Amino acid sequence: MAKALFAKLKESLISVLPITLIVLILYFTPLVDFTPTELVVFLVSAVFLIFGISLFNLGADLAMTPMGELVGAGLSKSGKVRILLVVCFAMGLLITVAEPDLSVLAQQISDVIDGTLLIAVVGIGVGLFLVFAILKIVFRQSLSAMLMFFYMVLFALAALVVATGNEKFLALAFDSGGVTTGPITVPFIMALGVGIAAALGDKNDRGNSFGLIAFCSVGPVIAVMLLGTTIRGEIDYTVPDYSIGNFGAEFWLTVLDVAKEVGIALGLILAFFFILQFVALKLPKQRIWSILIGIGYTFFGLVMFLTAVTVGFMPIGFKMGQDLALHSSPVLIVLFAFAIGMVVVLAEPAIHVLNQQVEDVTDGMVKKRSMLIALSVGVGIALALSVIRIIFDFSILWYVVIGYFVSLGLSFFVPKLYTAIAFDSGGVASGPLTSSFILPFAIGICSVLQGEESVLTDAFGLVAMVAMIPLITIQLLGFRAIVAKRIRDHLIENRIFAADDEQIINFM
Repeated sequence: MAKALFAKLKESLISVLPITLIVLILYFTPLVDFTPTELVVFLVSAVFLIFGISLFNLGADLAMTPMGELVGAGLSKSGKVRILLVVCFAMGLLITVAEPDLSVLAQQISDVIDGTLLIAVVGIGVGLFLVFAILKIVFRQSLSAMLMFFYMVLFALAALVVATGNEKFLALAFDSGGVTTGPITVPFIMALGVGIAAALGDKNDRGNSFGLIAFCSVGPVIAVMLLGTTIRGEIDYTVPDYSIGNFGAEFWLTVLDVAKEVGIALGLILAFFFILQFVALKLPKQRIWSILIGIGYTFFGLVMFLTAVTVGFMPIGFKMGQDLALHSSPVLIVLFAFAIGMVVVLAEPAIHVLNQQVEDVTDGMVKKRSMLIALSVGVGIALALSVIRIIFDFSILWYVVIGYFVSLGLSFFVPKLYTAIAFDSGGVASGPLTSSFILPFAIGICSVLQGEESVLTDAFGLVAMVAMIPLITIQLLGFRAIVAKRIRDHLIENRIFAADDEQIINFM
């Protein structure tokens, strides 16, 4: 166990170090005006982040992923599809309601819409679309065709929201889809799909287990769009207070609040698991103890991680955005945004879970390194494009309509496996660091360049961009695989290389 934890710590250190170095470098430049207190709080938070990611990843390996697979397989083997769908709807609803990542967004837009109402609507959207995802697996339907249909519905609702005069609501609606797939839901729901697909005998259809995160991302957007069509009157937004307060007292209050949220979310998952354990699974005590230990690691890891991003990363992100907007040219701001986006995604805890699961399910065909590069570049581009939108002040629809048409169009030309992985990756990339660091960064830029009254329309929508662009970059990996295979087949056919030649294998 100690060896595994050390390996996770090393991985987390490498992930968090780049964004920490960027903040340190900016501290010694005239571009930002961080106080020594802000820097110290950020550095302490970075240490918490490293340990939090390490414990979370270890807990995901020991508990979250095995639990998801066991629940999915156990429910599927019963042969009762209705029970499977009802339980999955309840799990999707309750786990989402308790997702800390969603609470972060709800707190930041409480002036626009009641936070409890938003969380409830998003939870229903996730639960309902998790049912659609399970039906896709059970009946082996095309992910691309189903997503094409639901995105057409989404864009029709977007047009209706604009027609009702609530265009300011659009960016918030698109963001709601990204924050639902947080660090608690991702490992469990992805493993749930693997377990269901395996129980149904789809071990050879590797792409069929993917897609649950994709559905759980689009469902909340449609649900919140429907809510947006009912809102009447002017929608106002006030930028929250992102300043660092009394580190001692407020720190422990934050720890308690985060611990409560994480405890509720993990408790709901455990409750479902133990009900199924009593009814069907009948796992040995040793396996149960291993899962409970993993839940403990997950709990403490998430509490440390979410406390760090709330106390240290959110204020620093906002301050960085403000100061860069005040002291830099637009071109420099866009370049900084691209660099920050590339490195921040490395510290998203669920990214490492996704990459490992993709490599395992595909038997190494899709490498973790390739996934990480595609996600990193994708998030960098997403943040750069979001800053460009802030600078030039235009609607989020210009991006999402073109972006989703491109990504859905690519799905008809690349291997299905890459499409399924890509649409899951988009939801995973938009994790808690996106809503707690990158979003405040964009809000800081927007408050300076366009004023606080434009934050809701120009800064929000960033989470949606982070969820969308990786759909394109990862599917481009599919194009690379197709081209590489054709080149390989050509070289072998013309006897330039032997089929087992090490040089051509390395080329692939």
